[in-house]
Amino acid sequence: MSTSIAPLEARQRLMTEPELGAGNFLDHALAVNPNRAVPYAYSHSVDHRGQVVLRGHSLLDLAALRDRYARWYHTFGVRPGDPVGIVVAEGLEPLIHFLALSALGAIPAMINDAMRPDVMVRYLNHVGVVGIVADDTTRLASAYRADPQHRPRFLALAAEVQAFDAESAALPEVYPYRHAADDVVALIHSSGTTGTPKSTILAHRQFWDGKQPRMVRFPAESYDKLMCLMPHTHAGGLSYFMTTTLLGVPTMVMGDWRRAVVEPVMEAFQPTMIASFPRSFVELATGELPVRGAAKVHSWFNTGDSAHYGHIRRLVSLGERPAGLIKPWLLASETAGEEALAGSQFIDGLGSSEMGMALFGQVTTPESPRDDRCVGRPTEVVVAATVLDDDGNEVPDGTVGMLAVKSPSLTPGYWNNARLTASFELNGYWLTGDVARRTPDGRFYHLDRTVDVIDTAAGPVYSLPIEEILLADCADLVRDCSVIGVPAADGTGQAPVAVVQLQADAADATAEHVQDRANKALADAGLATLAAVRIARSPEDFPLGPTGKVLKRELRTRLATLLVPADR
Repeated sequence: MSTSIAPLEARQRLMTEPELGAGNFLDHALAVNPNRAVPYAYSHSVDHRGQVVLRGHSLLDLAALRDRYARWYHTFGVRPGDPVGIVVAEGLEPLIHFLALSALGAIPAMINDAMRPDVMVRYLNHVGVVGIVADDTTRLASAYRADPQHRPRFLALAAEVQAFDAESAALPEVYPYRHAADDVVALIHSSGTTGTPKSTILAHRQFWDGKQPRMVRFPAESYDKLMCLMPHTHAGGLSYFMTTTLLGVPTMVMGDWRRAVVEPVMEAFQPTMIASFPRSFVELATGELPVRGAAKVHSWFNTGDSAHYGHIRRLVSLGERPAGLIKPWLLASETAGEEALAGSQFIDGLGSSEMGMALFGQVTTPESPRDDRCVGRPTEVVVAATVLDDDGNEVPDGTVGMLAVKSPSLTPGYWNNARLTASFELNGYWLTGDVARRTPDGRFYHLDRTVDVIDTAAGPVYSLPIEEILLADCADLVRDCSVIGVPAADGTGQAPVAVVQLQADAADATAEHVQDRANKALADAGLATLAAVRIARSPEDFPLGPTGKVLKRELRTRLATLLVPADR
């Protein structure tokens, strides 16, 4: 049986290749993998009978597509260092544009197509793109007619690039482009959960640093397949695609994270690994579990915000683990003859585009004890991780403060915004934007985003531990939730409020009933109780950003007067 996976000796070579980086990983994969003609990157469609159809693409296929797209971009005057906006539907397509622009030394500004059009235009103007390729240019063209001075040099349909007759078009004399270590290879926007999206820089070597050990530790047995549910316009999706391209691991590049789309593809593809942001894991862990689709899953990989135990504990009951697969990125070949273990493992990684990868990791199996909000210890790429006070001083273990890291994987900064970059730097560390505490044995606990801390009259209250209790201890009622701070009824500080999505079989539950159950569980856990509960009866009541994160800032605005007496 043919395999697309690169031999171990080839993967070992990649670990120490000095020129390898985010801008040229496809060429290095082509150079070392003898299985370059075997399909490994999969897309999917649905035929006229409603059946899932899988289509595989080899390394050679991707290189041919990349070169054709690169000829179009070069014909339109794109040159090294030019930022270009990419606004195409999630899946394999934005990755082809990324590869084409990288091969020209240009800078793809990857845009999640779920971003609101007005926000998108503001973001593209901030970046200063020389051109935009989009699935639908109608709204963008209209916006630039109203503001012609910001119109980029070209605004083209993605279909035009796809249909380009490249036979007569030239490529640069030096192609693919030879990246220096600090060359910018992509601009990745933040989720916008705390305001207008930031533009995070990914550099050629920086975005590869820390991922080298995956070449021998990431599961890459002959039976392994990855299903990636992350947006591939995001650093997380790009990171996993880079990893599996270099390894040759068969990968389903999904363009949709909703369960109704994901589960049939799971059943057709039969992945052994699934990588996602928490949003998809909420969907998969809710209601009847996807037993058939997850039958062969041994590992779930989460990054971005850390996931919740209430969802993790259901997912790890699925699938089976090859004997020896007891920690993340460990090859199981030494124990291949031993009996498999029931259930799977969940690798919960706290990371962000700014961190370059998940810099903290915690493994949960069916046998693991509950340990709310623990994100584990720093990964080996982290030079230092600590908790700081507002003045940049390290706080004692057990004290809550700002999570701070030093790592070569960290972003060089924010595009066209040196002041914003400086605001995340303190005492030689990068502030991750999280509130955390560390234990004496070096484990970290993630309590909140700094912008989401609830400032009550009695002191700070952290939203994530409260959400853990609702999702794990009120699981028969609560499908998903978001805890925010709103002005307290007496005008002194904020009070915690939960916006709750109900389980399907608890749809008739009242807000008062949910609040009573939640507050009893919170009191038993020694946590602050809720001042109110709001039931989200529609998707509009539970607003999500482009990457599937709940928009807490929007909830705070909507519910700002919830507790304020009517006569005030």
